[in-house]
This record gives sequence, structure tokens and C-alpha cells, in this order.
Amino acid sequence: MNDHRKLGRELDLFDTDPLIGAGLPYWLPDGAVVRHTLEEYIRTAERRAGYRHVYSPVLGKRELYEISGHWSHYSDDMFPPMDLGGEQVVLRPSLCPHHAVIYRSRSHSYRELPLRMAELGGMYRSELSGVLGGLTRVRAIQLNDAHIFCTLDQVAEEAQAALELIRRAYRALGVRPARFRLSLPGPGGKYVAAPEMWQRSTALLTEVLDHSGLPYEAAEGEAAFYGPKIDVQVTDSAGRESTLSTVQVDFHQPARFDLHYIGPDGAKHRPVMIHRSIIGSVERAVAQLIEEHGGAFPAWLAPTQLAILPVSEAELPNAEALARRCTGLGLRTEIAGPERGSLGARIRDARLVPYQAVIGAREAADDHVALRLRDGRRHDPQSAAEVLARIVALVDAHSTGLWDQGEVPGPGAGRLLRRRRAAR
Repeated sequence: MNDHRKLGRELDLFDTDPLIGAGLPYWLPDGAVVRHTLEEYIRTAERRAGYRHVYSPVLGKRELYEISGHWSHYSDDMFPPMDLGGEQVVLRPSLCPHHAVIYRSRSHSYRELPLRMAELGGMYRSELSGVLGGLTRVRAIQLNDAHIFCTLDQVAEEAQAALELIRRAYRALGVRPARFRLSLPGPGGKYVAAPEMWQRSTALLTEVLDHSGLPYEAAEGEAAFYGPKIDVQVTDSAGRESTLSTVQVDFHQPARFDLHYIGPDGAKHRPVMIHRSIIGSVERAVAQLIEEHGGAFPAWLAPTQLAILPVSEAELPNAEALARRCTGLGLRTEIAGPERGSLGARIRDARLVPYQAVIGAREAADDHVALRLRDGRRHDPQSAAEVLARIVALVDAHSTGLWDQGEVPGPGAGRLLRRRRAAR
């Protein structure tokens, strides 16, 4: 089994220390590369989908969470308030109250809707020590969160588009959902008491799932305290299931924060708030990626994308020149020189790197490389420029494939490389 806790330490991705605290992992350089690359992918995908990004503080007054309903329904999972200047402030357990306040800070016309607001922001949850584990259950969370403020007529289309964003991200990441779940309220008092609101929001999400054609299961007792949600479930290497992504419909917080927009009739109307997360917490997403791929990440996400292996010291200058070209193209490269052992040993050490470029005397003379792929395929010596162009194209496309079924680079690859170099 690929246990992300074990692999994360073996591959120098992340670690923990009792002095920092339980449930508070720190990221090592290679893990930070994976995290940063994942975050940039999400931000870019959101921008292209019409989201605008904001930043909000990780602290808020207790009153903020009393208004949102978190204090009465969720305070057991929150850190205790801190007294500050005669006020009580709290480490936030969620980003949605801040986004509701940001929306409320400006007046809005129906012409602005849907308004899509996104943030990769920190939040904190007072998890019990017994449930903490690696990156999957932590106390400091970096959440990929977004909120869509829209009219009732726009809810189904916006929720459907959010679900498609999630599905596209999973394809790029090589993550397989275990199942889709319609999470509904269950017995008990942890839910907002508003039967009509629950009925409307459940009907909307059911419509979205039915229209998508995705198989799904309804599960009582799994809803958020303010509304039902579509949860995308994944399983870890031990078969344990958890939620990675979610789409939620919320009539509760727009009313609590008195949100409104000016309609075509000139009157005030209440927007609907859709909560949407493509990958949930960055920590849990990286844990899932480590276990799905066993540390052999898709090329676009790999900490080192190309290992350069000069056969002898004589080819080291060529390796260094190739590494500089890679850096100029935005590729993450490492030179594994003869000082690290035999060529065979270096190839084995780089077994998780997607591409290995071997440079011997012949390759150095012709500006060629002998390319080896992580899956064991080898190519005859080829032009370094054409090889880099193919790798760049696959990385830019966020492909999970290594070489398009083993094809050699086409004649247009060099032109692509020159355009990328000029853009940089």
C-alpha cells in the first residue's frame, strides 16, 4: 500500500515535529513544489472559469461566526476565542463568513451576477489528537474555496459548471473518485431548522446530479449545518473514504448576513450562495496524490521533471547547458552527475522522475539526448530541442501521459519551444 505518511517522509515532501505540534505538518522543498504547482493550477482554472480571487484574514470576531451560525452549530470544532482589545477573536473554521462580508461591502446589480469569488486561504479546526493523521486530518488547513453569489435561476447552471471543474481537475491530477454523494441532513439538532430551505436546496442539487448523468448515493447525516451538498468521495490506500471536493447550495447565510442585489425591477432581492471547492484542502489533495501515484506524480506536478545524466565528467558542461535551457523554459531539472555513482545506479535513483536525459560523448557532440521515460520506454538519441519541446507541451497541457503512446516529437515541436522561449 502507498501510505502517504511513509512516502511523504521517504521522498522528503513533508514532515512533522512535536515541537511544532500535532496536526501541523511542515512542507519540505519538494513537497512545497508540488503544493505550489497544484495551487497555481487551481488558480488558473478558476480565473479561466470567471472567478475573481480575494484574500481574507484567518481571524474574525466571535460575532461574525455567531451571525453565520458556526458558533451555535460548529463551536466544538473551533479553537477557543482569544481576548484582544476587549473583543473576542477566533481562528476561522471556514472562509464563507468572510466572503459573505466581502460581498456585502459593495452594492450589486443583477447584471453582475453570477459573482464568483475564490480564495486559497487558511483555516483552523480543533481536531482531536486521536483522529489526526499525516496530511489527511490536520489542524491548519489551506482550503481551495469559492463562493458563487447568484440568482435562483442561475443556481443549477453554476453548480453544474462547478462539478465539471472538479471532474476536469481530477483528470489532470490522475485522481479517481470513489463515488459521488448527495449529502443530506439527518436526525439531531446540528442543522439549521428551516424545512422549506432544505427542500429547495436539495431539489436543486438533485437536479444537477441527475442532469450530469453521474451515479450517486444519498447519505443522511452528512450535510453541512446550513445546507445539503454534493460530495466527491475518494479512498486512501487502506480503503478509508473521505470527502475531497464539494458543491453546496446555501440559502441560510445570505439571509443571516442580509445579502442582496438590485434586480431589474429596482428592488432588493436575496442572492443564493453556492459553496464550491475543486480539491478541498491542499493537504488532503496532496495526500491523495501521493497515494494514487506512489510518489510518481504526473509530469506537470513532479518536483523534478527531468533528470539529466551525463555519462562521464566530460559531458558535464553539456548537462549544465541543458539544465540552463530547461530553467529558461520553466522545467524543473536536476543534474545527476558521475559523482553519484554508476549510470545504472543514477537511473534507479531517478526512477520517480518522469524523464531522464542521458548524455554520452555522441549525444554531446550532436546536441542530442538519449531519453528514458519513467515507465521504462527508451528513445534513440534525438535533438535536445525537440525533446524539450515535447516535454514542455505535455507539461503545459497538464497531461497524465508521458509521451503520447511513445510517439517521437513532431516537426512542430521546435516551433513550440521557440515560442515558449520568446515568451519568457
